[in-house]
Amino acid sequence: MRYGIDLGGTKTEIIALTPDGGTAFRQRNETPRGSYQHILQNICDLVALADQETGGASAIGVGIPGTISPKTGLVKNANSTELIGHPLDQDLASLLGRPVRVANDANCFALSEASDGAGAGYGTVFGIIVGTGVGGGLIINGQVLNGAHSIAGEWGHSPLPWPEDDERPGPVCYCGKNGCIETFLSGPGMSSRAAEATGISRSPAELLAATEAGDPDAKAYFQTFERRIAKSLATVINVIDPDIIVCGGGLSNLGRIYKKVPLLWQEYVFSDGITTPFVPARFGDSSGVRGAAWLWPEE
Repeated sequence: MRYGIDLGGTKTEIIALTPDGGTAFRQRNETPRGSYQHILQNICDLVALADQETGGASAIGVGIPGTISPKTGLVKNANSTELIGHPLDQDLASLLGRPVRVANDANCFALSEASDGAGAGYGTVFGIIVGTGVGGGLIINGQVLNGAHSIAGEWGHSPLPWPEDDERPGPVCYCGKNGCIETFLSGPGMSSRAAEATGISRSPAELLAATEAGDPDAKAYFQTFERRIAKSLATVINVIDPDIIVCGGGLSNLGRIYKKVPLLWQEYVFSDGITTPFVPARFGDSSGVRGAAWLWPEE
C-alpha cells in the first residue's frame, strides 16, 4: 500500500494505492489557509483516516505547489505561501512517524500521466497544471527531470510572451514580479483579467458557459485567454519540443482549448506544421495524487 497526498491551494487529497494501482481509499478536505500548523494537522487527519480504513502504509508521497530547495531543505516557490521556508518533509515525517517524500505537484501529475495516462507511450511528456496556480513537469523516457535547482518545467513564472500593450507590465504576482504567465492563466488570474475586460466577475466555467451562449464580451475575452495559452506554450515547444502536452488542473475542463490553442500556437512556434498533441489528462484531477503515491516506487 502506498499513500499519495496532493496538497493544493484549495483542496488536500489523499489516496491509498494497492500494488496493482487500484484505489483502496480516497478522501479530500479543504486546504486550511493562513497557518502552516493547520496545514500539517489537516494532512495528519487525512493520514489517520486512511490508516483506519486500510491498515496503514509505510511511506507517504506529497505533491505541493512548490518544491523543496536543494540548497536549504526548505519549501520554496509555493503559491501556498504558508509552506515557504518550512522543512515540510521533515515535519511530516516527524509527526507521522514514517518516511515522507515531497515533490512538485506538477511533476507528480506529469509522472502519473506519462506512466499510464494520456502521455503513456511518448518519450518526452510536458504536463501542465492550470488551476489555482500554473505549473509544469517534464518527463523524459519515464523519468522526472527536476533540474539542478528543482525548477524544471516552471513555465508559470516566465513573463507572458509577445505581450500586447494592455498586457504590460502585467499584474503583480505573489513571486514579486509583474506579468507572470500565472497571473493571466491561473483560475484566479483568468477570472480577474476577465472582470477587468468585461466588467463582470465570473468563474472560468461561467465564462465558458457565457461564451457558448453567445455573450460577445465573454467570447472576446475567451479568445484572448486562448491566445495567451497558445503564446505561453509556444515558448515551451520552442525550448523543449515535447512529444505531447498534457493538461490538468481546474481549467483543463475547458474543453474547447484543446482544439483552439494548437491552431493559435502555429503563429508563434519557430517551425512549420506543428503537430504536438495537446490533450486533457486521462485521470483528471486524480493524476497529481496518484503521482505523489508513485514517489515511492515498488521495491
